[in-house]
Amino acid sequence: MLQKVEQIDTPRPNLAVRWAGGLWRHKWPVLGIALVLIAAGLGLARLLLGPEVVAALVQRGNLVQTVVASGHIETPYRVEIASQITGTVKDVLVKEGEQVHQGQQLVAIEASELQASVVQAEGAVAQARARVRQLRELTKPAADEALKQAQANLLNAEATYERASKLAASGYGTKATLDDATKNLDVARTQVRTAELQVFTTSPGGSDFVMAETQLSQALANLNTAQARLGYATIVAPRDGVLITRNVERGTVVQPGKALLVLAPAGDVQIVVQIDEKNLGQLALGQHAVASADAYPDKRFSAVLSYINPSVDINRASVEVKLKVDDPPDYLRQDMTVSVDIATAERNDVVIVPARAVHDAATSPFVLTTENGRAVVRKIKLGLRGVGFYEVLDGLSPGEPVIPLTAGVKAGQRIRVVVP
Repeated sequence: MLQKVEQIDTPRPNLAVRWAGGLWRHKWPVLGIALVLIAAGLGLARLLLGPEVVAALVQRGNLVQTVVASGHIETPYRVEIASQITGTVKDVLVKEGEQVHQGQQLVAIEASELQASVVQAEGAVAQARARVRQLRELTKPAADEALKQAQANLLNAEATYERASKLAASGYGTKATLDDATKNLDVARTQVRTAELQVFTTSPGGSDFVMAETQLSQALANLNTAQARLGYATIVAPRDGVLITRNVERGTVVQPGKALLVLAPAGDVQIVVQIDEKNLGQLALGQHAVASADAYPDKRFSAVLSYINPSVDINRASVEVKLKVDDPPDYLRQDMTVSVDIATAERNDVVIVPARAVHDAATSPFVLTTENGRAVVRKIKLGLRGVGFYEVLDGLSPGEPVIPLTAGVKAGQRIRVVVP
């Protein structure tokens, strides 16, 4: 007996579904192929159009030409402080780097011997003054009285001599009486002259008085010398400033002329820099500059060119230049390193190009610009050369793109310029 078998048809999947499923099963290989194709397309575009280059624009602006140099802070002069006597240091009253004021005590030297010399000198002065006072109050009045007495005796002797002379002439007097009267008259006259000399010598202008005053003057001079030497035992600051060097300690035996301390006077500050001799022609006295200390790079202060050395350092091919700082900031220190920008020329509203885009600026300057998608050479003429920019006298116009040296682009190369 035959059985009828009925066949049932199973529906087949859609072709698109089967294709998508196949891709999904091979998704990673497919993704890799797609990336390769994209990269190849980009590489081809880069090859045909060239790399992207960020260009700078020529523009108009104000330009200041400067000479840049490094130097150090220095006072116009330094004061070396030394002892004026030989002695042993008793104490040092200041430290290196300390701010001092005029008249402030710095170093004390042992002064017991000097003090004794002052006492002796004071005694000699007192003695000389007593001698002058004695002449005025005792010797001179006594000499005046002695002169008066001598003059009175002379009048008496003259009167006696007149009587004796008349008696002798009339025959009533004796020769012996006349001789005694004559002798007494001569003695009286001598006593008067002696008294007059005594009065003169004890009067102002007389020898005794002059001698006494001379001795007093000498005693006073010796006292002043002793007091001055005693004052030398304390070394003081000659003016305001900062002690930048200290070469003395307690117990040191000091001698005249040997510097113990070095003082940088306050107020006057200057910057000393070495300028390359090739920039010498740009410098002139009175030019303004902006400076900054390396320790405080964000703080700037003004200076004025005040000195240009007339000679060139042959070893360094440089010229020493000094700039005066009229209003120095408080943070400046002696010998501090600073950088200065000296403004040597200035022009406003000129065509300027970034210095980073200029080739061979010192000899035959040119830039790379773009024409028809390729880098081309453009010869230019430069004027002032400032910080980061050059003045263009000929060859470029504002708004034109220029290619920086760091882009590594060569003339004739295809590029795609991007302007920031």
